[in-house]
Amino acid sequence: MDSDLIPAAEACRILGVSAATLYAYVSRGLVASHPGPDHRSRCYRRRDVERLARERRAGRGAARGAAQSLDRGLPVLDTQISLIRPDGPYYRGHSAIQAAQAGATLEDVARRLWDCGRDDPFAASPAAGWPAGVAALADDASLPPLERALAAIPLLSLAVRHSFTSSPSARRDIAAQLLRQNAALMSGSRPSAQPLHAVVAGAWHPRDARFADLVRATLVLGAEHELNVSAFAARVVASTGAHLHATVCSGLAALTGPRHGGAAARAHALIADGADALAERWQRGDELPGFGHALYPDGDPRAAELLSRLRRRHARSAALRALDALIARAEDISGLRPNFDFALAAICRLHALPAGAALVLFASGRLAGWLAHALEQQEHGRLIRPRAHYAGTLA
Repeated sequence: MDSDLIPAAEACRILGVSAATLYAYVSRGLVASHPGPDHRSRCYRRRDVERLARERRAGRGAARGAAQSLDRGLPVLDTQISLIRPDGPYYRGHSAIQAAQAGATLEDVARRLWDCGRDDPFAASPAAGWPAGVAALADDASLPPLERALAAIPLLSLAVRHSFTSSPSARRDIAAQLLRQNAALMSGSRPSAQPLHAVVAGAWHPRDARFADLVRATLVLGAEHELNVSAFAARVVASTGAHLHATVCSGLAALTGPRHGGAAARAHALIADGADALAERWQRGDELPGFGHALYPDGDPRAAELLSRLRRRHARSAALRALDALIARAEDISGLRPNFDFALAAICRLHALPAGAALVLFASGRLAGWLAHALEQQEHGRLIRPRAHYAGTLA
């Protein structure tokens, strides 16, 4: 191994930071990362690490640090909801990967994320149908799922007491109702007391228990991922005292952007192009949608778990062989491994679902995390209002 390359543990020790912060430095180009001797681990340039450590000790000012923190940099607020570690996200101290493997449902992890204790906000049966003003939108199959939810959820709020005037228990009841309603809107079905994964899976492959279990694991793994764009948007809106329906809509609105909610659709298109197109794309300087993650330089554990499930389910499939060839080709030319968006796209590809189904899976699960952030922010009772550094001119 190059004598200037050091393992992650040594780099973290020199910098005095966690592994997640080290990965953030790598994503911002502050520290160079290279494959380790076993091609599974990563090593880091000692001179980059030591330079950054000197700069940190010298101090570059609070304003510079605050600005950089907005791009996967230093933490900006305290939370008890989730933690991102190299082996995947943890929900209130419990591994999401292990929860998915143990058979947890989205309802189970929502109760944990919302800190419900012994209360079960999912115990109440949902309304059998939609309110009159919502039914036409909810039943309109011509509307894309995301737009259908964005249009209907503000109307659903009219029949609910504003959540900021309610007790914590009542707000969790509203959150459970919203999680069910959103899954129904996204999947084109009706609110149901069925497990959420059964509602979503039944819209595409009814009576397929193995597919339903794959959807269950996907929803659990995608339920929360700290302060990504949509979660931060929901948290900012919640800090104003807005009700939970408004916070959910802010998260859904963030998903309309191609850099966030559209990432899985772009990965789906990459899969359709096939392995032969990867090298040309990479040589042109194009990104590889669905590959690489700033917080998981050694590979996204959520994707690894879902791809392992797909390999067991489709072991003899030609489509799976093509998928694995593409994964191998991508790592060979770029060193990047699949992320969660790629796994969503792969699920759609192997189950004959359109690219838009990936967004249904993502939004149906991630709503649990947005609601957790909204509930926590409401408990704090503080407004999120950062400052900007003016870089223009004066007349």
